Amino acid sequence: MKTKSIIVALTLLSLVSCVSKKKYQEALDKQQKSDQEIAKLSSQVTDCGQKEAANTTKIKALEDQVAYLKESNQGLINNVGNLTTLTQKGAETLEKSLESMKEKDMRIKDLSDALTKKDSVTFALVNSIKGVLGDLSDDDIQVNVEKGVVYVSISDKLLFKSGSYTITGRAKEVLGKVAKVVNNKPDFEIMVEGHTDNVPLSSRGELEDNWDLSVKRATSVVRILQTDFKVAPERMIASGRSYYLPLETNKTDAGRAKNRRTKIMLLPKLDQFYKMLEEEMKAQQK
Repeated sequence: MKTKSIIVALTLLSLVSCVSKKKYQEALDKQQKSDQEIAKLSSQVTDCGQKEAANTTKIKALEDQVAYLKESNQGLINNVGNLTTLTQKGAETLEKSLESMKEKDMRIKDLSDALTKKDSVTFALVNSIKGVLGDLSDDDIQVNVEKGVVYVSISDKLLFKSGSYTITGRAKEVLGKVAKVVNNKPDFEIMVEGHTDNVPLSSRGELEDNWDLSVKRATSVVRILQTDFKVAPERMIASGRSYYLPLETNKTDAGRAKNRRTKIMLLPKLDQFYKMLEEEMKAQQK
């Protein structure tokens, strides 16, 4: 009986042992599976972390790019605004420049027209003087235009005796003809300019030198024009150039003869010239 009880006990113990071993194995399998799942989840978590970090980096890069694009866009907007302003200013400057050029062109044209009119007056004046002088010898008297100024050049042999500043009788006839034209042109001033050769005065007397002689000859002509032919003295200027502005060489008799001369220049008054210009400009505006 006792032996039977032992056998029964051993059998039960064996059954219990088998059941416990089976459960244990199952538990181990579950544990292993759980560990695998945990490892897999840990790996996934790690991957997610890495992806999150990468995404964070990408997001930061995109945010920086967006900020840069916004800044660039604002810069472009500002540049467009500045360009528009510059374009407007450039257009205004160009318009002003064109207006200025137009005004200058008009002034140049007006001045050119006035100068053309002045040249016409000068030409008419030359013809008038030549007309009143008639057939006087070209060696004695010449009428020319120099730098826009009409002048009558009279040789000293016609006006004065050698070394003298006293006007001859024939000279008064010539000066009378010149005065006739001068008195008909009140808008011109008259400059009388004396010239000598370089030969020193043989006898000074009251004359110092050729400077003195050239000025006194010019003064004598001015006095005759004023006293004998009623030319207004305020219109006249007397001047002397001595021998410092020769026409020919002073080494020959012929050259010295040409250098001894008196020039009567008819100068347009500047105020008259400006008046002429103003009238021309008014005519252009009509």
